[in-house]
Amino acid sequence: MSSPIVKLVAQRIALGILLLLAVSVLIFAGTQILPGDVAQAILGQSATPESLANLREQLGLNQPAYIRYFHWLGGVVTGDLGTAMSSGQDIATSIKERLWNTLFLAFWAAIVAIPLAITLGLIAVRYRNGFVDKLISGVALASTSFPEFFIGYLLVFYFAVQHQWFPAISTVYEGMSFGERLQAIALPAAALTLVVLAHMMRMTRAAILNVMQSAYVETAELKGLSAFAVIRKHAFPNAIAPIINVVMLNLAYLVVGVVVVEVIFVYPGMGQYLVDHVTKRDVPVVQAVGLIFAAVYITLNIIADIAAIVANPRLRHPK
Repeated sequence: MSSPIVKLVAQRIALGILLLLAVSVLIFAGTQILPGDVAQAILGQSATPESLANLREQLGLNQPAYIRYFHWLGGVVTGDLGTAMSSGQDIATSIKERLWNTLFLAFWAAIVAIPLAITLGLIAVRYRNGFVDKLISGVALASTSFPEFFIGYLLVFYFAVQHQWFPAISTVYEGMSFGERLQAIALPAAALTLVVLAHMMRMTRAAILNVMQSAYVETAELKGLSAFAVIRKHAFPNAIAPIINVVMLNLAYLVVGVVVVEVIFVYPGMGQYLVDHVTKRDVPVVQAVGLIFAAVYITLNIIADIAAIVANPRLRHPK
């Protein structure tokens, strides 16, 4: 790997670490300015002032904010995410299974969405400005106009209520077979697929159309190659960098943006876990889940940047 590429990759990684550190400050500060009293939320309205003071002392709430931040950050670096205030359970242990459930759901949504989006993008370019292109683009534009909760409820109404093909509540538990787990996540995975499919397809189409205006593509067309061969062999490989970028951004959304979908289908993932503990004002859990979401999003964006750098021929073969 050439020196310019190594330098750019190192810069992206360093920028990602700094950005994650900045996000950790924002997450911690945001949870500190939330209205209400954590001790009051845990003990209830009937708690005495003495019990409230004792709990604040026990939780370290009487310490300055910057000391609590560095204590929390130090724990995160060593893998200690703290203890949930509402249940007393270790957050890292509770999150482990929830994170696996979210990644499992996002993985299968991506397995369907990415190849389908790229294929539809190629077909739209092949028949650009024709009926097929307009149909695909129109359906994609319409699907992006619907929010996740609307798509989710439509899927529940049609596939779970009317036809009863899939369960309306996506219950997964230890000991389920692979087939049962796939059936349980079918509707939330379909909802996520529909949410990200249109964006990836439209960006794939735009990236390839941009390359189609290049001189070497016109040369390939003049040589008598079929339209699809020109797109597949010449346009698509040179449009791969922006396509990778949009795919990574949507992969990040599949992990980070699952909150609404998980709540609709009562799926035991990170999003549902976050919502449950926001209502309880469980600050350590909110901080931990928020930081994990931020880390996933930043990491996938860095991977997208690195892939775009490595795929750039001008950087791989500098003059």
